Amino acid sequence: MVEKEMKTEIHPTALVDSSAEIGSGVKIGPYSIIEGDVVIGDGTEIDGNVTIHTGTTIGKNCRIMTGAVLGGPPQDYKFKGEKTFLRIGDGNIIREYVTIHRASGEGESTIIGDNNMLMAYCHIGHNCCLGSGITMANMVGISGHTLVEDKVVFGGIVGVHQKVRIGKLAMIGGFSKVVQDVPPFAMADGRPLKIYDLNVIGLRRNGVPAKIRADLKHAYKLLYRSNLNVTQALEAIENEIEPSEELQYLLDFIRNVRLGFGGRQLETPRS
Repeated sequence: MVEKEMKTEIHPTALVDSSAEIGSGVKIGPYSIIEGDVVIGDGTEIDGNVTIHTGTTIGKNCRIMTGAVLGGPPQDYKFKGEKTFLRIGDGNIIREYVTIHRASGEGESTIIGDNNMLMAYCHIGHNCCLGSGITMANMVGISGHTLVEDKVVFGGIVGVHQKVRIGKLAMIGGFSKVVQDVPPFAMADGRPLKIYDLNVIGLRRNGVPAKIRADLKHAYKLLYRSNLNVTQALEAIENEIEPSEELQYLLDFIRNVRLGFGGRQLETPRS
């Protein structure tokens, strides 16, 4: 049986550059602007008054809602008009008035993975890399060169400093100020941000076994609820807790933070 090709629908008031590559089943709403050198994957729906700038690639089955601006030039003094990109994966929901900037630096990309939900008025800065399964409540601002790993959850109105790394399955409370790396599996909140607990519910929902959850809980107590410094806590974890992939990931993350500057492992150390 031959599958019927989905019909592409472009509103007559939309402006779509002739060089844009539009997949099958794409819907583009009124007054939207699609510039040249843009690729839009099959089944993606774009509401009215959306602007998609040159150098942007959007995957399949995304939903992009009113007023979003994707692939705009970076807010970076170093940007001199070089050719850069925004690459967005499949199944993303990008709500009203979200802005995502392409990268600065010749050939560089801002990258968004798959199946993320970016709620209204969120902003993703230049050269950021987001994984998959991330949820951002309204008005989260992510500064440039930030790395957000899979399945992180943000409350509303969170501000994230440039070059921060946020580990997978972390959960960040609303109104938080994030100026340092957030370790994986953490529940964090506040101004300044503090680590409060382990994201046990998130770990359970993602199939992490009870034994490993308990071991991670023990590790977090040694790191954040004991009188040990970081070096002592890491040593105690290695001596007291059975190794696992999740534990090793946590330990590597904590060690790497100390290689950067200002609590940010992606920040180049300063002399």
